Amino acid sequence: MADDSSSQSFFRRHWEEYKEFWGERFSFLDNFSRFVNRDKPLPSWSASDVEEFIASDPVHGPTLKTAREAVNYGLTGSVIGAVSTAGVAWKYSRSLHGAGLSFVAGGIFGWTFGQEIAGHTLQLYRLDTLTAQTKFLEWWEIKCERSS
Repeated sequence: MADDSSSQSFFRRHWEEYKEFWGERFSFLDNFSRFVNRDKPLPSWSASDVEEFIASDPVHGPTLKTAREAVNYGLTGSVIGAVSTAGVAWKYSRSLHGAGLSFVAGGIFGWTFGQEIAGHTLQLYRLDTLTAQTKFLEWWEIKCERSS
């Protein structure tokens, strides 16, 4: 019986260390937890709301605008990757499930390459896009509470 309690605490201790280890690695998610884990979710925003924030915040506005432009690179890369890999798979295999899997994988790889190209082209490595997105969500939260 003593062995059961000691083995249970052994596993519990290692589980807690495991959670702590990965919690430190993904600590950036804590920035968004107060926006995601709400009793009443934030309402959707429109492009005009984002433009209003960009115009009102001279520090984080341009960073958010650049981050939104980077999405277009990712979308373009995703479309190119998905269509080209699915086309090659269909040409050589004539397998519908192979072409479908290639379409999905090509879209993911294309998105990744598009984001890398955007990071270098738009110099996102110099900007703190996470803070800009968090500031936008704070601004949106305050604006929604004022209008309620």
